[in-house]
Amino acid sequence: MSKQQHTPATPASRDEGGLRGWRLMAVFLGLAIGMFVSSLSETIASTALPTIVGDLGGVEIMQWVSTTYILASTVVMPFYGRMGDRIGRKHLLVAALGLYGAGKFICGITPNMAGLILGRAVSGVGGGGLVILSQAILADVVSARARGKYMGAIGAVFAVSNVLGPVLGGWFVQVTGWRMIFWFTIPLAIIAMIVTGIFIPRDAHRRAGEKTDVWGIMFSSTFVVALVLACSWGGDTYPWLSWQILGLFGLAAACFAAFIVAEKRATSPVLPLSLWKNRNFTLCTLCGMLIYGCFDGMVNYMPTYLQIVDHETPEIAGLMMIPMMAGTLITTTATGFIASRTGRVKWMPIAMGAVTAGGFFLMTTLSAASPAWLIMAFFFVVGFGLGTGSQILVLIVQNEFPHAMVGTATAGNNFYRQIGSTLGTAVVGSVFTARLTGLLADKIPANAHVTLDTLTPSVVDKLPSALQATIAAGYSDALIPIIAIFVPVTIVCTVMMFFLKKHPLSTVVANKGTAESQS
Repeated sequence: MSKQQHTPATPASRDEGGLRGWRLMAVFLGLAIGMFVSSLSETIASTALPTIVGDLGGVEIMQWVSTTYILASTVVMPFYGRMGDRIGRKHLLVAALGLYGAGKFICGITPNMAGLILGRAVSGVGGGGLVILSQAILADVVSARARGKYMGAIGAVFAVSNVLGPVLGGWFVQVTGWRMIFWFTIPLAIIAMIVTGIFIPRDAHRRAGEKTDVWGIMFSSTFVVALVLACSWGGDTYPWLSWQILGLFGLAAACFAAFIVAEKRATSPVLPLSLWKNRNFTLCTLCGMLIYGCFDGMVNYMPTYLQIVDHETPEIAGLMMIPMMAGTLITTTATGFIASRTGRVKWMPIAMGAVTAGGFFLMTTLSAASPAWLIMAFFFVVGFGLGTGSQILVLIVQNEFPHAMVGTATAGNNFYRQIGSTLGTAVVGSVFTARLTGLLADKIPANAHVTLDTLTPSVVDKLPSALQATIAAGYSDALIPIIAIFVPVTIVCTVMMFFLKKHPLSTVVANKGTAESQS
């Protein structure tokens, strides 16, 4: 696999062969809407989740509302990436938006938790395609050098949706009821389908005769599912050394080995092993796995933490996450424009790791007595750090490969990043639940008529103040030490980024079909 040709950029030649003007803006708007609704799905239910569980029942499977979406979107990423390179991305994107909307419809009408989780799975199958295809379509219409500012804007979309999700979730719970959380995203998905269907140039990729890597898709999907189940159930539903957990780990290991064999033999591998021969792909992918594993592991549990420990309403708990959004919004936008103007990007992932590590360290000082302003200040630092390099990692990866491999490389980077996110959420949830059980099991009196399985913010609010304080302290003591582990992990990411190779960002759009479609 040869790396694409890098040419020095001059101000007049930063985007040769790409879309321009209003057509580019229309395409970007459609992609941004699609990525907005996909990213929103990962966080919008977090603040409202205790209320949803109280209505539908099923506290014991609560974590699957978040994990299922991430898991479903992860396993389909390689398929979307490879198929996009083979047959084109436009119609795949419209289909992914349709699946996303169908999943939201199921969530909106479900009478129980099983239906909610099913709907999240269906929307995840569509959502996984939205992320991969949108990032790859940008590579179809904009050169790597000019793409920096658009990737920065996409990062801003992620920042807004990631933190706006809990805010909207809390607002809907208070004002309209939790079902509107799912209903309101359906019109957005329809708008994105219309805009992208009209304005995205016709597909330029048509490779006939390539066989679909069925075995690679099957083994990679089973590997992810088995690994996540093992990490989610271990120490909670089953002991870590039980035959169920050991069996799942064994299945994951066997599928991983089979996946490697399948990819070596496949004529058109869904995730070519040769991707890992590229140093920058390897470093950026590993860094993304670790950073997002830590970040999502924290974000998925902080809204509930704020409701129980700080006694905030769901709406206020969501609003308290806004400083994190603001920090990410500032840096992801700024670094995108700097990348396009200067072409120098190596320092950005380094700064991301260092600042994020500092933010996690600050959060380890929190306790049940910490004031709200201090919590929000620490959120800002974490968000500021994450935005410095999160989208730049994808840009670096795309810049390493020829255009025929951009979709596959983008999918590979996001696939492994999502594995990190999924495992981060699953492991934090499992360890947090086990720690909370150990801390509170003997402190909740029998006459309180409450168990850990029914411990939601609304239930806690009705308990005596002394018991509320005990539960709040237990929540804090269960979660904060887990965040402390994130500090050395993000320091490792910082060190890794020093070893990135400096390659000039390409100034040429290699997709000839894009240029042709303009004529």
